[in-house]
Amino acid sequence: MSVRQQLCTFFLDDLYFGVEVQKVQEVIRYQEMTRVPLAQPVVRGLINLRGQIVTAIDMRRRLGLPALSADRLPMNVVIRTDDGPVSLLVDEIGDVLEVDEDAYDAPPETLRGPTRDLIKGAYKLNGRLLLTLDSDRAVNVTAS
Repeated sequence: MSVRQQLCTFFLDDLYFGVEVQKVQEVIRYQEMTRVPLAQPVVRGLINLRGQIVTAIDMRRRLGLPALSADRLPMNVVIRTDDGPVSLLVDEIGDVLEVDEDAYDAPPETLRGPTRDLIKGAYKLNGRLLLTLDSDRAVNVTAS
């Protein structure tokens, strides 16, 4: 019997990503942000989440993708880290999927640059790949 895992999914550009459900605190619509002077370029700003200050990371910039068009607002996938919650700014929220470990494979050889460094592996689904994001590395902006 194969092991199944639940992933919270989201989209960035034409890529389909997943992060372990147990690491996700919540998913929310766009929130107004306060810019942080002298912060790393991937830090888009800070959001106030019911009184808690949360760093928002621009995942498009983190992965070396082109900026989101000005007429679209990103969504927030708030994940739990050892240092508190961090928001990953994504294009669109997907579903929670239960995936079969048998469909898991190493990251595709076609991935290059920062994207390859932040992907643990991929699940082969019907007609598409679900890339599993290494959320610990994604929020480590000192390495960007």
